[in-house]
Amino acid sequence: MDNAVYVGLSRQLVLRRELDLIANNVANADTVGFKVESLMARTEPGAPASNAGAPRPVKFVIDGGVARDFTQGSLFSTGSDLDLGIEGEGFFEITTDEGPRYTRDGRFRLDELGRITNQAGQPVSGEGGGEIVVNPEDGQVKIGPDGTISQGENPIGRISVVRFDDLSVLEKTGDNLLRNTANLQPEAAPDVRVRQGMLESSNVKPILEITRLIEVTRAYESITKMMESSADLSRRAVERMGRAN
Repeated sequence: MDNAVYVGLSRQLVLRRELDLIANNVANADTVGFKVESLMARTEPGAPASNAGAPRPVKFVIDGGVARDFTQGSLFSTGSDLDLGIEGEGFFEITTDEGPRYTRDGRFRLDELGRITNQAGQPVSGEGGGEIVVNPEDGQVKIGPDGTISQGENPIGRISVVRFDDLSVLEKTGDNLLRNTANLQPEAAPDVRVRQGMLESSNVKPILEITRLIEVTRAYESITKMMESSADLSRRAVERMGRAN
């Protein structure tokens, strides 16, 4: 296999990964708090497949990781007391068996113990790390812009909203949750506003993603044709050499 085919194959693999990301963005265009993702491609030098006229080194295309755009999506009203949207840079903290997780998805509910949880039944962390327990018999739950939860005139806790100085430490773990992959500890976000009865929409722009999908598909097809042409040239060269002998 010659160098052009090797380089083309490396580019194809990256384009396939990019297609997967774009498809995932489109699929999550209506997912609460979802953040659009894109692939960071880069080149890496490598030894050529053959030395005949090949540059040294040959530059291959590789997957450089996923970039996530944390731009805030628009807030929309739901009217549900336990639907919460974040206005500003911050995350709700969720307690899981694997440790704390972070999310912008504020679709919360009460479990059978009266705890405020996410859709998967994992407790929402209160200020200081404890669980928030609500007694349904004490009246309507009201949540202020600072995250303070009260029933009647009695405050019962505060939703923990935190921020990270470096958002690159956050990694997806599924269920719209993020994991802190570094020793960098989150900080309180006192200037963030919590909006009761609202949710944050995905920041995916479907038109842009469809346009990207078309561009990447065309690039993939172009690379495929180039590789087929290179392989055809190699085949013809071998046939000519065979006839000459």
